[in-house]
Amino acid sequence: MRRPLAVTFLAIALGTGILQAQTPKAGDDPLARLLFDPQLVLKHAQELGLQPAQRITIITAIKEAQGNILDLQLQMAERQEELVKAMESTRVDEAAALAQADKVMGLEREMKRTQLQLLIRIKNALTREQQDRLQELKKVAEQEEQ
Repeated sequence: MRRPLAVTFLAIALGTGILQAQTPKAGDDPLARLLFDPQLVLKHAQELGLQPAQRITIITAIKEAQGNILDLQLQMAERQEELVKAMESTRVDEAAALAQADKVMGLEREMKRTQLQLLIRIKNALTREQQDRLQELKKVAEQEEQ
């Protein structure tokens, strides 16, 4: 009973960091320069002149993604635990272990897809001018990090 509870808490703890982990650094991923970190958008909402409808669209997309990702993280924790159990024996059933690993990797893929979907929805909610301003803000933020 204690182990699944710890896995659940771990998944929830990981889920609370969803907004921080959405957008990779520009040097790490070519898509990063084209998409916008939800925190950056919300932090500068007033400066960007976000309209109420835009704000609602973005917040709704974030909440939906957070819920979906949390569900996927919980499922992934369970599948990972099953994979660990499959690997504990001296002789591992290769087909079963690989099938279990495929389940884990499928959930990871779905999480990444959900994150990308969120970033696309945020970008699509913004005007060209807002996107241009965010590009400038990203450059400033990257310079401050260095």
